[in-house]
Amino acid sequence: MPYIRHIKNEHHYSEVVERMKTAKKSLRIGTADIKDLYVSENGIVVPLMKVWSDLIKKGVDVQLIHAKEPGKNFKDDFDKYPILWSKLNRMLCPRVHFKIVIIDDQIAYSGSANLTGAGIGMKSKNRRNFESGFLTNHPQIVKSLITQFQNVWNKSHCRTCERKTFCQDYEI
Repeated sequence: MPYIRHIKNEHHYSEVVERMKTAKKSLRIGTADIKDLYVSENGIVVPLMKVWSDLIKKGVDVQLIHAKEPGKNFKDDFDKYPILWSKLNRMLCPRVHFKIVIIDDQIAYSGSANLTGAGIGMKSKNRRNFESGFLTNHPQIVKSLITQFQNVWNKSHCRTCERKTFCQDYEI
């Protein structure tokens, strides 16, 4: 049965981040900002990159679009998981401001939360951002979000984009 649920504040962690761990085939993530986000795994706090690394080892295709280079802490965590260097499908697009998570092309999140601790991570309710979004398995909405993500992924807008000078992934 199709559903659309409003997700707010700390529920982003339980409804979106925890659900990422269940991906079997694909995980598509779009975010404007990305930082060193930590998650709980079997009672231990680990970087989200460990989750991605484990998913990739299981054959899950993980795609990440983000608007700018992350900071040093993220890069240090990234370097701990060598499989990410070659198997994480990643691109930069300075125009990306959407926040989208699509799991197995069946469930999708869209909302305000960036891929940061304060946005979607484990921060306490008194330290996190006030965020709002929705989670759905409604086929038309999921398909629409996939299309938006894929249009950026496939560089459909690059030819006419006026921000190419800020884009490290565009080949002039």
